[in-house]
Amino acid sequence: MADCLFCSIAAGDIPADIVLETDDVVAFNDINPAAPTHVLVIPKRHVASAAELEADDAPLLSALFDAAARVGEAVEGGWRLVTNVGPDAGQSVFHLHFHVLGGRRLGWPPGLL
Repeated sequence: MADCLFCSIAAGDIPADIVLETDDVVAFNDINPAAPTHVLVIPKRHVASAAELEADDAPLLSALFDAAARVGEAVEGGWRLVTNVGPDAGQSVFHLHFHVLGGRRLGWPPGLL
């Protein structure tokens, strides 16, 4: 999608601090981190949110979770994986992305980052 920020990052048109890249996934540091580790894991293919995933997206979802786990391996003490669906949940970029958060104690419930 030409007007999608994360599609532009995935295509390499907008620079980002990439920490992991595969054929299907890009992971990069969030520009406004909510924790010492705050990495966004996105599919290279545009999917607006988790609500749009279908059964045939299982390989993509597996690739996203694998990338998140690889990023999380470097986080001491544990990490959290979060995705938001819709504006009321806090989704501000409508391209599926997972937040890998860690490096400090994270509050509960999850809205208390």
